[in-house]
Amino acid sequence: MDKTLNRIHPVTDPEATYFLQVSWEKDLGTGFGIVLSDGQCAWTGTVSEAEISREAADMEMNREKYVEELKKALITGEESAGKYNFAIS
Repeated sequence: MDKTLNRIHPVTDPEATYFLQVSWEKDLGTGFGIVLSDGQCAWTGTVSEAEISREAADMEMNREKYVEELKKALITGEESAGKYNFAIS
């Protein structure tokens, strides 16, 4: 299993620091687990392959392109800093 851990500062509260861990088996496109923590609390979830396909279709985006954008936003870290915004709600 592969994992990444990134520090994020949401646009909804730029002074706050959160940690985003993403874990996946073969490829992000086959689904992944996610953990979001503010250092005191943690929230977990999973995203299935079917959910990824559905979201790509909803956005009228090619699935492979959508998965590439997910990779950039969720796992590439510093390379994508400033290109993606996170909102915590």
